[in-house]
Amino acid sequence: MKARLIAIGERMPAWVAEGYEDYRKRLGRELALELVELKPGMRGKGRDDARARQDEGTTVLAALGRDTHVIALDGTGKTWSSEQLAGELAGWRMLGRDLAFLIGGPDGHAPEVLARANQRWSLGPLTLPHMLVRLVLVEQLYRAGTIMTGHPYHRA
Repeated sequence: MKARLIAIGERMPAWVAEGYEDYRKRLGRELALELVELKPGMRGKGRDDARARQDEGTTVLAALGRDTHVIALDGTGKTWSSEQLAGELAGWRMLGRDLAFLIGGPDGHAPEVLARANQRWSLGPLTLPHMLVRLVLVEQLYRAGTIMTGHPYHRA
């Protein structure tokens, strides 16, 4: 199974990039995770933020495979414990489809992106910088994998 993390935004700070890469490598071939960074829509004085979100949505949808199981990171999504995430990961593996995890821009996902998502996942009620969400996501996927295999990384 292949997985893609499709994220609006470019140029992670070095410490985020290093942490992300460390956990991505730990995932190994069990969940080969590819990062796809997409350019954010134009925002600022005199710009239409709704239009920027719509443009981002169009770009995200174009980056998805046709038969991909899509999980949108969204504040209105379901929260999962690490053990529940391990159960979700096991289910995703049984689907026999590639995965895409989506991180939107500063205004969230366009409605069309949320409509395309098979699932919505919330990391909780905190507002996190989108670059940090990448790191939390990949660490939690690694943790879920170790729970599934009984590796001692996760000690509840």
